[in-house]
Amino acid sequence: METAPSLETVNQALQALYNNPDVVGKEKASVWLGELQRSVHAWQIADQLLTLHQSLEACYFAAQTMRTKIQYAFHELPANVHQSLRDSLLEHAGKVTVETAPVIVTQLSLALADLALQMVSWKSPVQDLVQRFGSNAAQLPILLEVLIVLPEEINSRSLRLGANRRDEVIEDLKSSSQVVLHLLSACTENMTSADSIQVKVLKCLSSWYNIDAIPESIVQTALFHAPFKVMVSKECSSGLHEAATDCVCNALYCVEDTSAHPMMAEALFRAVLELTEPYHRSVAEEDIDKSLNYCRMFTELAESFLEVIVDKPNQGLGDFKILELLLMCVGHHQYEVAEVTFNYWYKLSEDLYQRDVQELNEVFKPYIQRLIIALCQHCQMDPDHDGVLDPSDDFFDFRIRVSELIKDVIFIVGSSTCFTHMFHNLKNQSSETTWDVSEASLFIMAAVAKNILPDENEVVPQVVQAVLSIPVTAHIAVRYTTLQLLGELCEWIDNHPLVIDPVLQYLLAGLQESRLASVAATALQSISTMCKEHMKSHCDGLIQIAQAVDTFNISNDAATGLLRGVATILATLPHEKCADGMRKLCNFQTTELSKLLTEGTELPKQGATDDPTVWLDRLAAVFRYTTPTVTNGQVHPCLQVIQEVWPVLSQACSRYQGDVRIVERCCRCIRFAIRCLGKNSSPLLQPLVPQMVSIYQVHPHSCFLYLGSILVDEYGSDKECTQGLLDMFQAFCPPTFKLLEEQNGLRNHPDTVDDLFRLSLRFIQRAPLPFLQSVAMKPVLMCAIASCSLDHKDANMSVMKFITELIKAASSKEDREDFEARSTLVKSLLHEQGQSLVHSLIHSIVFCLPTYMSADISDVIYEIMQLDRPAFCVWLEHVLKAMPTENTGGAITVTHKQLTDFHKAVTSAEKVTQISDSVREFARLYR
Repeated sequence: METAPSLETVNQALQALYNNPDVVGKEKASVWLGELQRSVHAWQIADQLLTLHQSLEACYFAAQTMRTKIQYAFHELPANVHQSLRDSLLEHAGKVTVETAPVIVTQLSLALADLALQMVSWKSPVQDLVQRFGSNAAQLPILLEVLIVLPEEINSRSLRLGANRRDEVIEDLKSSSQVVLHLLSACTENMTSADSIQVKVLKCLSSWYNIDAIPESIVQTALFHAPFKVMVSKECSSGLHEAATDCVCNALYCVEDTSAHPMMAEALFRAVLELTEPYHRSVAEEDIDKSLNYCRMFTELAESFLEVIVDKPNQGLGDFKILELLLMCVGHHQYEVAEVTFNYWYKLSEDLYQRDVQELNEVFKPYIQRLIIALCQHCQMDPDHDGVLDPSDDFFDFRIRVSELIKDVIFIVGSSTCFTHMFHNLKNQSSETTWDVSEASLFIMAAVAKNILPDENEVVPQVVQAVLSIPVTAHIAVRYTTLQLLGELCEWIDNHPLVIDPVLQYLLAGLQESRLASVAATALQSISTMCKEHMKSHCDGLIQIAQAVDTFNISNDAATGLLRGVATILATLPHEKCADGMRKLCNFQTTELSKLLTEGTELPKQGATDDPTVWLDRLAAVFRYTTPTVTNGQVHPCLQVIQEVWPVLSQACSRYQGDVRIVERCCRCIRFAIRCLGKNSSPLLQPLVPQMVSIYQVHPHSCFLYLGSILVDEYGSDKECTQGLLDMFQAFCPPTFKLLEEQNGLRNHPDTVDDLFRLSLRFIQRAPLPFLQSVAMKPVLMCAIASCSLDHKDANMSVMKFITELIKAASSKEDREDFEARSTLVKSLLHEQGQSLVHSLIHSIVFCLPTYMSADISDVIYEIMQLDRPAFCVWLEHVLKAMPTENTGGAITVTHKQLTDFHKAVTSAEKVTQISDSVREFARLYR
């Protein structure tokens, strides 16, 4: 947008966006207004719209525009207009009244806060704001809103204040805290304040707690007790109650280091413990929202004092009253309340597991036992429930989370102890006990069954016998859970082969019933996989079941899992029987697949009856898990079967080549076929590679690159195959680079980046010298350098791994024959591209990538220094000299000393961790 539009044009666009019933007109208006917001003219337009105050839509658009411009485009303004922008914003904020729409208040507040954080010349924003707006009750909402968002915006990723400016701002806010506390205290003293003002006061206090800007002396004031006073009030509204809860939770988070805030920690501890009675009142009144809020506070209290609780159990701030509070919440009749506490139990179990002190575990054991008993009660289904739980049900998800939690904490109690206790519960139930109680106990037993020692001979045999004796008339949910339990006991069953026959009979009965078929198939897969040696004699029967799998009402995942179990057993059979069984498993899939290839639609929808992925997934499972042991010189028993299947797979690839979803499944299937055969798969290379290359020229699906990496992994070291594989790579390059060189190509095609460098990595590992000598080497390295900034975790990891291994190839002496040639080629590449590489690495981690990716960047830097430290020192110095030292607001981003210290720390590092720590700290200066 080269020239500024008239206000009339802007208002017409806003009218079209908000009031035009024509969808096309709305879209055009939205696009045009988006372009306006991105242009430099937006500053003036937004200011004028706010001044005119013509309509709600215009004011909201203007306020939002002003906020986004300050947040993302503050660099567009020269420093000499910062003050006029501030004055203009303050003028607009001063016109806010109680009637002003909250969305406009929020956007203006954020604009002011973001300006204050970035405008270095604005020295005392808090004092200025309070002085300007604090004495006018009508302006109190905007003032409080700015004071709420100001601390919250400090860590905004889009502002990228940098560590130096952030530290400076936090110190300024801490020095201004008394002004804020005085204002908030004045507001709380006026108990006639509307709920909305009280909510803002608590939100403001919460926000300032969150940056640790509240002095400990607050505990001696009424303001400290304000949120607690709110929560004991019977008339408290839900919004005010939630604001008070957030405030207390942030205060508790602030005192996690109890030694730094002893007074506040003690005061919060006592105040929160006194909320037991209000919690009970919320339960009695069935106010679930308030119960959840109290539970959040009790959980935050426990998490903040976790270290004290474990270090000094039941002493001082480690008082076990905290655990009693949590168990009280776990006992709430609504499972949603109990679920709030889960994170604490995870953290406690992790801490105890790391310490590994049995005496300490014993101290917490009674509480974990009570937790499990309470969770068992929560897992009870409605006695009137008909059928099994629906996986889309929230209660189904809750039970999964319960199972995961119990698996985490069970070592404190002991799996056998819990298992035995639940079994005794089952045995002691009277005839009046409803089915749901029994089912819940069985569910908890299933959660710990995998941890039972395989040689346990007292309780588990009784359990298995009891399960196998359950009549078909039992509630379907009970039978469902018993099937799960048997599947989880697969390791124990493997150690007790005498029970395999009756267990199989029980599972087969489950397969016959539609609502149990999937869980029975999953259990059968687990037992087949774990007990493969004992299942050999049942293999023919299992193959028949697998062939008839679609006569059972089971999910495709369960059917695929069943095939996996059978394939695992096949791998243990003599080669002839293995081949015969595999052929039977494959034939059924290829028959159905062949029908689709001749009768189905060209681009079938996912889940449709003519979707070939069902059969491709099943074939992949057969190939993946049929892994017989083959000694040198033996013909692989699966070779002939896979050769028989190949024409169907090849035809599927060609037929569905335009559908990436199906082609990916084809490639996955072929990948497992190659992995199954290993070097014996060579007969497939000739038809496979030309077809891959041919399709890729038209449809550059990245799965072909991935499949290529599998071929290089298997055959790259074979000199007879190397040139053919390099030719394949050369053919892949033009379509790949064309795709990645498009606008935003790297970002739009992260899978292609990932698979390209996975393929390149395999060449470096299997055939380094031929790859280094190839004409593709330099373009690939340049593409890698460009891809360093890609913030896709897997793709970036592949890029970094490739560059790391490339540099290592210059120093690896595993193959002494070509060591000199490799070393010369890598050093030549690095000499030419080293400066660009180091620039890309440093700029990527500072400006583009999340901090957690610094480890991979550090690996590359370490290898460069191992190869040529002096050159790296020079390259890094050039990069650092060109780094910006001030941000757009005039704040110092990085000092000369910090640049020098970083250079010294990295270039003198002897370990990767030292580099990673330095890089992480340096990146913070710009974030």
